[in-house]
Amino acid sequence: MKRTDILKNIKVIVSDIDGTLLSDDGMLDRGVVKLVNQLPKYDVHFTLATGRLHSAITDLATTLGIDIPLISMDGALIKSHPEGVILFESFVKEKYVRKAIELADSFLLNIALCHDDAIFFTERNSVIPQIMDKFGARYSEVPSYDNFCDRTLEVVMASDYKDNLKYVFGRLGFPYTVGLDRSYFRSQSRDNIYYLEIRNKGTSKGMGFERLLKYLKVKQPQAAVIGDWYNDLSLFQTGCYKVAVANAVMEVKKYADFITNRDNNNNGVGEFIEMILKAKTSR
Repeated sequence: MKRTDILKNIKVIVSDIDGTLLSDDGMLDRGVVKLVNQLPKYDVHFTLATGRLHSAITDLATTLGIDIPLISMDGALIKSHPEGVILFESFVKEKYVRKAIELADSFLLNIALCHDDAIFFTERNSVIPQIMDKFGARYSEVPSYDNFCDRTLEVVMASDYKDNLKYVFGRLGFPYTVGLDRSYFRSQSRDNIYYLEIRNKGTSKGMGFERLLKYLKVKQPQAAVIGDWYNDLSLFQTGCYKVAVANAVMEVKKYADFITNRDNNNNGVGEFIEMILKAKTSR
């Protein structure tokens, strides 16, 4: 099938935010807002899939006029805006949250508990707001994690102790724990900082994307995803049309059906939307 024919059939576009939709300094190109606002005329919906908290992307969703649910916390939460209707949420079991806290304390790792509305940290982990990549989040210092273990969507450890993080990564896998997804990766914006993120199994961006399409009754070949970073890989392993912005890591580009000529600082997402609009209006 020709690319134009594929693009004509697109009904849903799901975009990553940081490093993809936004520039390196966190700005949204006004041109992409105008382009996104044109999509509904052609029965195309636009939404976001991000590692950010839901509360950290609602202003962006309002600016873009998004009218379908948002995928946040790398798929751990799918929630509409502004209605606030939850399509999917998945909390880490309390016993595993407490185990993670114990291991973090033992191996001198910073740890935070991510909820829908805020990221919670204790005094011992007071550097968390400075070293986390959860942009736009509200951070809240609490005396203890005891009252925050039961509704945790994601546990994040952050440190420059790479070996300690790798060891804890192993201790939070089978056979020590069952039913957890773990991601270990380097910071996108901070030198020498590494992260270990822990969520329930089946809560990747890709799984969130599949759940959203099922809810919308849209088939995967009728959807497109746009991304740049390692946590976008699960999106690029689905049956949709896959777009990597020019600044994407090679692991993402390897799976892409199309790589934009422009990067995130030059409205790479807008380049792809222009292609969609051109295909929709061509005969």
